Amino acid sequence: MLSLNRRHQILKYLLALFFIAAGINHFVNPEFYVRIMPPYLPWHLPLVYLSGAAEIGLGALLLIPQYRAIAAWGLIALLIAVFPANLHMALNPELFPTISPVVLWLRLPLQGVLIAWAYRYTHRHANREVG
Repeated sequence: MLSLNRRHQILKYLLALFFIAAGINHFVNPEFYVRIMPPYLPWHLPLVYLSGAAEIGLGALLLIPQYRAIAAWGLIALLIAVFPANLHMALNPELFPTISPVVLWLRLPLQGVLIAWAYRYTHRHANREVG
């Protein structure tokens, strides 16, 4: 059985990897992210690249103890900022015919799960490296 500290470490690395991979995907597949941008936002492609760079940078900073809390708060802010794009997807499933509408709606509560996960690393005591 894994110790609590070991599980905490694994979850931290998984969260960081998730955001780094998602950020890289913004550069590999920018067309997808441009399509999910709500029409009322300007500069779709630059915002896609900016959010991708933020995901990569904040995901990496999550692994550095002295920057972990600020990275976690940054990820929370980023997740809140991209929520309108996920909502846009759910409200306009016809724009995403290859994705099940159920999946589009499930992305919304997933944002809350990711926010709660990142929040674990905003506390100073959660950012000490043990063992």
